[in-house]
Amino acid sequence: MCEKNLEVPPLLHLLGAEYYYTIDDLRNAFEEATKAMESSKISNESDLIARSMIFLGKYYLRIKLYKESFDYFENSITFSKKNGLKGIKTKAYAGQAAICKDVTDVNGFRKNMQLMIDAGFSENDSITVEAGYLSLGTSFLQKFPDYKKADSLLKKCLEISLIRKDTLYTSFSTANIGYGFYLRKMYDSSLYYYNKSLTYNIPGKIYSVSANSLGNIGTIYRDLGKPEISIKYYIKAIDQAKKVNDFYNLYWIYEDMSNMYIRTNDTANAYKSYILFKKYSDAYIFKNNRQGLIDAKVQYEADTHNKEVQLLSLRLKNQRLLNYGFAGFILLSLAIGFLLFRGSKLKAKRRISEMNRKISEITQANLRQQMNPHFIFNTLNSIQYYMYQHDKLATNNYLTKFSNLMRKVLDNSQHTSIPLRDELNALNLYLELESIRFKDKFDYEIKIDEEIDTLLYKVPTMLIQPYVENSICHGLMPREGKGNVIVDIKLEKDYLLCTIQDNGIGRDAAQEKRGKGENNHNSLGTRITTSRLDLVNALYGTSLKTIYTDLKGEGDEPAGTRVEIHIPIMT
Repeated sequence: MCEKNLEVPPLLHLLGAEYYYTIDDLRNAFEEATKAMESSKISNESDLIARSMIFLGKYYLRIKLYKESFDYFENSITFSKKNGLKGIKTKAYAGQAAICKDVTDVNGFRKNMQLMIDAGFSENDSITVEAGYLSLGTSFLQKFPDYKKADSLLKKCLEISLIRKDTLYTSFSTANIGYGFYLRKMYDSSLYYYNKSLTYNIPGKIYSVSANSLGNIGTIYRDLGKPEISIKYYIKAIDQAKKVNDFYNLYWIYEDMSNMYIRTNDTANAYKSYILFKKYSDAYIFKNNRQGLIDAKVQYEADTHNKEVQLLSLRLKNQRLLNYGFAGFILLSLAIGFLLFRGSKLKAKRRISEMNRKISEITQANLRQQMNPHFIFNTLNSIQYYMYQHDKLATNNYLTKFSNLMRKVLDNSQHTSIPLRDELNALNLYLELESIRFKDKFDYEIKIDEEIDTLLYKVPTMLIQPYVENSICHGLMPREGKGNVIVDIKLEKDYLLCTIQDNGIGRDAAQEKRGKGENNHNSLGTRITTSRLDLVNALYGTSLKTIYTDLKGEGDEPAGTRVEIHIPIMT
């Protein structure tokens, strides 16, 4: 019986990619999207090519590879304009806006949302237009607020949603307009729009919006000194929020209720409300942290898959190069003899040099990945210690900071070098966690030369942290009394000078303690970092180096350690 290979249409591949994406199987999602792209190019199906680009942009956004994501969205815009496609530009601009939001680029977010609105108008896509007006208008109520602009944009959303009889967007836009008036303490106007929102969201069973509107009305009456009316609205808001387990609205409503009871000296109800605030606040934080861990796991798996693909591609390419070189060597030897034979050897040498360079780059990436488990294991020890020593609230706060730090470490570890600002943000979080763990044991300070543009200048990922960790673990912890560690970054002629100075026991005493078995910790982080510095210097021809200085006091007694890292200027 003969079997025939059935060719899978590109649309089916794309639908498969969407399915795998929804269940967080990003590896299969990427493979299906790539197949959809390749087969749609063969069949010359322009719409599916553009939709595959949009999906790949969304995929790279999910794993935080922003440049690749932005490029796919931009290419889809160019392709759709060239082929006269509809419904592509709006999605691409929305994707680029999401990238800007992820990296907290407010102006970039607003610019792309306006482009999405313009594209929606040109394609008579009223749903996209009203969604754009809602997001853009709401952004002007947040960072760098412009209330006049926010009112104008949200009212445009309201106007379109009323024409379309779109209850959801009518409810959202009126509630957000009300919030803008509340921020300006224009309570009458705020109450008008919140009550107007209720006429849509309660019949439409849009529980989160109705809970938010009722809760804010309660807060307005609280601020107006009318606690009896306020509590009625708070109770209604809680009833709406519980229908959908809206932890966010529940926790802030109970917090506002507690504050209201405190103002009226009703301490019993204030305490009860505070307990419920903590209950739902913890639930909200747990939900966000859980999602953060899921995203981190997905990102790690995607990063591992990408590295496997890179290694496989490199091996295949090297194999092809060697095969071509061997065949060329034979042909050239037979054709023109010794001179061309010598030329082929020179070409082979250049190929080997290129291979070594790429292998070094991959080795550098693998060394960066070794930093992640090393750092995570050290910090988990801190969390375990803290859980046994402190209360639940303090542990939650510690876990929240740890979650933020892990996200930064995972984000930064994807790149060979990162902006100095990102490196310092992660370092500051690490120091904050260690200072909480070792309470009153040491102070820290990070100084940056005013001439240094922390966004422009780049440094190798996780370069500074291992040295700071050594200062704390080996220098400050064995020291009697309170210690101090200072990180100072200055701009020299052709390099950044990063100085890490502590007033610990010094390297000799620390080495002696290790010899006695008091502290047998051999810093894996520092060894890995030293290997990474050698690779960076080999790859880019730089002179990145580290200088250790033992500090002495007046009586020649140990007074700490200073580490100087010369970081070549990279932009």
